[in-house]
Amino acid sequence: MPGGRRVAAVTDARFDVAPGECLALIGESGCGKSVLASALLGLLPGNARTAGSALLGDLDLLTAGERTLARTVRGRLIGLVPQSPAAHLTPVRTVRSQLQETVAELTATRGRAALRAAAEAAAERAAFPADHLDRHPHQLSGGLAQRAATALALVGDAPLLLADEPTTGLDRDLVDRTVDELRRHIDDPGGHGGGRALLMITHDLAAAERIADRVAVMYAGRIVELAHAKAFFGTPGPRHPYSRALLRALPDRAFTPVPGMPPELGDLPAGCAFAARCDRATDTCATAPPAGQVACHHPHVPEDVRA
Repeated sequence: MPGGRRVAAVTDARFDVAPGECLALIGESGCGKSVLASALLGLLPGNARTAGSALLGDLDLLTAGERTLARTVRGRLIGLVPQSPAAHLTPVRTVRSQLQETVAELTATRGRAALRAAAEAAAERAAFPADHLDRHPHQLSGGLAQRAATALALVGDAPLLLADEPTTGLDRDLVDRTVDELRRHIDDPGGHGGGRALLMITHDLAAAERIADRVAVMYAGRIVELAHAKAFFGTPGPRHPYSRALLRALPDRAFTPVPGMPPELGDLPAGCAFAARCDRATDTCATAPPAGQVACHHPHVPEDVRA
């Protein structure tokens, strides 16, 4: 950053996603979710630095060169539903032409009629209306741009789909349809040995509950809890106080906002970053929380729930 200052946008992120599985990555805005996604695709700004490894099969995405990422990874091994779809669509091309170009590049489909049919089929998968295919991106609503981006991401049938807020701007019915299509995409073996994997970054906890097999909760650049979705959204519920606070904020639960504000990533405390907002915090929380499935000195346990 300017002046030589460093910001730890993502720290010690450890997780895996198996074929046929959806991992939902949730957390408040600014916690590092989209930065993590950009790192996997080699889309970080030039002043960013990465360490560690991110393996897709035998390929380390963090050390792969731009040529490999552009020609082998993006679209073919990893499909991306971007967070800001309107900014990723070519403004001077219609949605149909962009879909047809993507189909021609990523599949064996050839011929004008076949490409046209494949583009229309891709649009239908993402609930993009056929009568809008010949429109330009500036003629689309935010929800339609989101569906166009989803259609483009699904074309290559990539073994890993990375969906960054794929339900933004959609009404509830379209949210359900979109996540159901993403679920079908990963459940279909498609020649990838038991299905495709999905890493879905989302603020929509209802969508996460509908689609996810596991949930990863991110706070202040760190993954603070990894849990099976059924246990997380049901019984016994999440164990990290922050995770429980997120669920309590839902309208169909307590509808109670998480108190306080997240810390600045450039000024993180030495201990637990959530301590200042946590009603279970003690002096122990001034030290770094333990590593593991739940990064907390005082996690909730099933006895807490029964009490």
